[in-house]
Amino acid sequence: MKAGGKRFLRQRQVLLLFVFLGGSLTVSESVRYSVAEEKERGFLIANLAKDLGLRVGELTARRAQVVSKGNEQHFQLNYQNGDLLLNEKLDREELCGSTEPCILYFHVLLQNPLQLFTNELQVKDVNDHSPIFLENEMQLKILESSPPGTTFPLENAEDLDVGRNGLQNYTVIPNSHFHVLTRSRRDGRKYPELVLGKALDREELPELSLTLTALDGGSPPRSGTARINILVLDINDNAPEFAQPLYEVQILENSPLNSVIVTVSATDLDTGNFGTITYAFSHASEEILKTFQLNPITGDIQLVKYLNFETINTYEVDVEAKDGGGLSGKSTVIIQVVDVNDNPPELTLSSVNSPIPENSLETVVAIFRISDLDSGDNGRMKCSIPDDLPFILKPAAENFYTLVSKGALDREKRDQYNITITVTDLGTPRLETQHNIMVWVSDVNDNAPTFTQTSYTLFVRENNSPALHMGSVSATDRDSGSNAQVTYSLLPPQDPHLPLASLVSINADNGHLFALRSLDYEALRAFEFRVGAADAGSPALSSEALVRVEVVDDNDNSPFVLYPLQNGSAPCTELVPRAAEAGSLVTKVVAVDSDSGQNAWLSYQLLKATEPGLFRVWAHNGEVRTARLLSERDAIKHRLVVLVKDNGEPPMSATVTLHVLLVDGFSQPYLPHPEVAPDEAQADWLTVYLVIALASVSSLFLFSVLLFVGVRLCRRNRAALVDRYPVPESNFPGHLVDVRGTGTLSQSYQYEVCLTGGSGINEFKFLKPIFSRGLVQDTEQD
Repeated sequence: MKAGGKRFLRQRQVLLLFVFLGGSLTVSESVRYSVAEEKERGFLIANLAKDLGLRVGELTARRAQVVSKGNEQHFQLNYQNGDLLLNEKLDREELCGSTEPCILYFHVLLQNPLQLFTNELQVKDVNDHSPIFLENEMQLKILESSPPGTTFPLENAEDLDVGRNGLQNYTVIPNSHFHVLTRSRRDGRKYPELVLGKALDREELPELSLTLTALDGGSPPRSGTARINILVLDINDNAPEFAQPLYEVQILENSPLNSVIVTVSATDLDTGNFGTITYAFSHASEEILKTFQLNPITGDIQLVKYLNFETINTYEVDVEAKDGGGLSGKSTVIIQVVDVNDNPPELTLSSVNSPIPENSLETVVAIFRISDLDSGDNGRMKCSIPDDLPFILKPAAENFYTLVSKGALDREKRDQYNITITVTDLGTPRLETQHNIMVWVSDVNDNAPTFTQTSYTLFVRENNSPALHMGSVSATDRDSGSNAQVTYSLLPPQDPHLPLASLVSINADNGHLFALRSLDYEALRAFEFRVGAADAGSPALSSEALVRVEVVDDNDNSPFVLYPLQNGSAPCTELVPRAAEAGSLVTKVVAVDSDSGQNAWLSYQLLKATEPGLFRVWAHNGEVRTARLLSERDAIKHRLVVLVKDNGEPPMSATVTLHVLLVDGFSQPYLPHPEVAPDEAQADWLTVYLVIALASVSSLFLFSVLLFVGVRLCRRNRAALVDRYPVPESNFPGHLVDVRGTGTLSQSYQYEVCLTGGSGINEFKFLKPIFSRGLVQDTEQD
C-alpha cells in the first residue's frame, strides 16, 4: 500500500488459496532475502527453485504462483530456471516510509500437493535523498545577557533515508560564538540545538548570520543547509514557562474537524512586551502541520485534517512559547489516536469451483480470505452463511476459509445457489461485509424418463389408411442435456401370437404411433402392447407404459338375411288364410349385421308389394302382418320385397323377397295382433275351432299322409340351405336367435311353412306354430 512515503505496512498479506477436493494445506517457515532499493526491473533476487528444493520443471507442473500483499506485482518468477526477479523498481521510502527494516512479505503457492511458502524480502536503503530544511531561513533573538552554554532550539531537517543514510548530525559556521548540538527525539529523529559558546555583546555584535548544515551518514554523504539570522536583544531575564512540560491526550479518530484537542498554557514573569507570549509548533513535521493548527494567542490545538488510526496512531508535537523579548519555553504534547470501528471487514475471493456435479460429496466450492484494518475487537471477525443452504464454512490457515458442500445435491430440486457470505467484526457498532457467490449444479443421469400416463387408450376407426397417426405417448426426464433426451421404442409383446411389428410403429424421437395396415374390427377389436422410453445418459435409464388400441367399428357390413334364405332355390311360400284378421302375423324376416352398436341396429321396411296396403312390416322386429281383412277380390299370389337397413352412417341395406299365398278352407292357427281386444280374440278362436272340426272330418286321412311327406321334404330343404349358406362364427339352433340383443327376431314364436313338392296352390300341406323355449346367448357378448 502506498502512502506518500510516510505510510507503512501494518500487517501481513496472506496469499489467497485454492484448495481442491482431497487437498491439504502445508505452510513452511519463511525465508528472508534482501535487495537494495532502486534496482532495475529483472534484477535477480534468488533462485527460488533451489531454495525450495524443487526441480525447475516442478514450478510449471505444480503451477507455482508468487503473490504479494494487495496483489502488487513486485516479483516475477522465471519458470524455466526458477529465478525470482524484480518486476519493478522498488522505492524503499515509498514502500515503508521511516519504518526500518523495510520488509516485503510474499508467498509462493504450489499445488498437487498444495504447499504454501511464506518469504520475506528486505529492501535495503541507499543514500538517494539529501537532508532538507522546511525553512531556508531561521530568525533567532538572543539576549545579550545570555550566559555561555545557553541552548536555542532550531528547526530540524528531514531526510527520507533511514539508518546510516539518514540524518546524522548538524554543523554551523562560522562558530566563534556558537556551536551545534545534535539531539535525538523519542521517534529517532535528530534535531539541532544552537549552543552559545561565548557571551554576546550587542554593542559589538548586534546581529549574526550563521549557516546550519545537516549531514547524513551515506557514502558519499549528502547535506542540506539553512541560514540562521541572530538578533541580539536587550536583557529579558524571564523566559516563558509551560504549566506542564508534557501533555498527553487521547482523541477518537472520527473526531470532527476544528475540534479543540488540548490547550497549552505558559506564563512569563516579565511585563510589557517581554511578558507577551505567543505559541508556535516547534520541530513540526509536514504531517503535523497538515493535521493540527495551533492558536498563537490561546494555545488551542485544533484538528484540521481527519485522523486515521490505521495510518498514524500517535503524534508527538513540540510547542514553543515565546515572549516579546524573544525568550521561549518548550513543552511536548503526545496525542494518542483512539481507534473506532470505521473499517468494514474485507473479503477477497481466491477461487470458485462452479459448476459442481450433483452427486459429489463434500466438494470445495470456494476459497476466500477475510481481513479488517481496525485493531482490537474492531478487527476481530466472524464469518457465516445462511443455515438453510447445503453448504458449510471451514476455517483454514490465517483467516482463510473454504466453502464446502455438506453432501450430495439434487439438481432437479435446485440447479443453482446464490450463497451470501457475511463477514462481521466485533466492534461497536458492528460492521459487516457481504459477498455473493453463484454456484451452479451440473446434472448426472439419476432420473429415468417418466410417462405422462401409466397407460394410454387409443381409438382407431377400422378400415383406416396405412401409416395413420393413431396418437402419441409422451415421457419427460427431469435431467438435462443428453441425460434428458428421450428415445421411444416398442417392447416385445407379451402375447406371442400378436403380430405387433406389422400392426404398429413408433417414432423414436417424438413418440408418435402409426398403424401400419388397415384394421378390421370384426377380426381384431382391441390389442395391447408396451412402449419403452430410454434417455441418452450413461448408463441409460428407461421406463415403460401400456398402450391399448381400441378398434372403432365402421359401418362396412350389410345386413345378412337369415330367414327366409335367399339361395336361389325354390322359395318357401308363406300361406295366409283368407279368414285372417287384420294384424295377423304372416311371417318374420330375420337378419343380422356383423357390425356393432348402432351400425347393427336393423330396421325393416316394405319396399314393394303386389297389392300395396294389404300387408305391412313392423320396422323394429321384421314381422310381416296383414294390414286389413282379406277379401275374395284379393289376388292369390303376392310378392313382397322387404328392405333391411342398418343404422350406420352411411346406412347399408339388403332386400329379401317374400312369396305369400292366400288360401281358404283349412284350419289356420295364427297369433292375433297384440292390440286386438280379448272379446274379439275369443270369437276368432271359436271360428277357427269350427273350421278345424269340419276340415278334419273330410280330410283326416289325406292330412295324415301329406303331413308325413311334407315334414320330410321341409327338413331336407332346410338342411340343404344351411349347408349352402353357413352362418359365421357359430351354428344357429333350430329356432332363430336374437343376435347381440338387437331384437331382429321375436323371442316368443317361429313358424315353419312348406308346400309339397308339386307347388300347387291348393295342395296345402302343413302350417304349425313352434314356440321357442328361450334365447341362445350370443357367443360373442362380453
